[in-house]
Amino acid sequence: MRKILIPTDFSENAFNALKYAVDLLKYELSEFYIMHAFQDDIYADEDLIEKEGLENVTRSVSENSEEQLKDIVTNIKDFSPNPNHSFFIVSSNNVLVDEAETIVEKENIDLIIMGTKGRTNDKTITFGSHALQVIKYVPCPVLAIPVNFKYTQPKHILFPTNYLIPYKRRELKLLCEMASPYRAVIDMLYISASEKLSMRQKDNQNFIKETLCKNELRFKVEKSKHFINTIYKYIKENHIDMLVMVNTRHSFLEDIIEQSKVDELSLNIDIPFLALQNLKRE
Repeated sequence: MRKILIPTDFSENAFNALKYAVDLLKYELSEFYIMHAFQDDIYADEDLIEKEGLENVTRSVSENSEEQLKDIVTNIKDFSPNPNHSFFIVSSNNVLVDEAETIVEKENIDLIIMGTKGRTNDKTITFGSHALQVIKYVPCPVLAIPVNFKYTQPKHILFPTNYLIPYKRRELKLLCEMASPYRAVIDMLYISASEKLSMRQKDNQNFIKETLCKNELRFKVEKSKHFINTIYKYIKENHIDMLVMVNTRHSFLEDIIEQSKVDELSLNIDIPFLALQNLKRE
């Protein structure tokens, strides 16, 4: 049983991420928790709070949240009437990151799937603040779906790595089980000025081979000092369907996750982006 958390702000981008999720996991028995954290909505209009009172505004926002969540479930079942899938709604007077973390821990969520941008759809940023916050602070893998991305089977996946991260079996198994129904090829891309691996790197590489054994792995090396540009070029030249990176302390993803650096380096990711979190959960 796969457990998936889908945060929503009721935007088209959020619903598009949900559609991608049900398509991606159409072969798996899955539970989808569709969540709306509405605390920010309560305080969005201070004049209304002064006029109606905090309690009344909170009740109104809460009821509206519940109704819209029910509508989403109806719409997604119409879009994909899959007997393998069940849906649950979560409406909470909380902020997104805190509520996401609560549900991840309570339900032992395997994966969060969300749009890279929400209601504002700011074209000057790549991810959007909510997606960035979830990737940075919630201890769960996050699959971010770009704006207006049309579902494509993930047949060619790029996984850049320096082989220095102590990978977690649960995280790699998630990727394995997601990719194997599509007979996906996973390119493990080592970007370095040297092709030589240390003993530690070789051990981590062997762990990847053992854990991703259901998939065809291709171990690639690109001699370069420009990590971000190399990834972007590789995606375009090799028709990559999904990018996978691991977010942990001192990782490449940690280095680029700050929005200013993403903008500065022009990491214009227009394919689904899976951020593994190097979890301690087993």
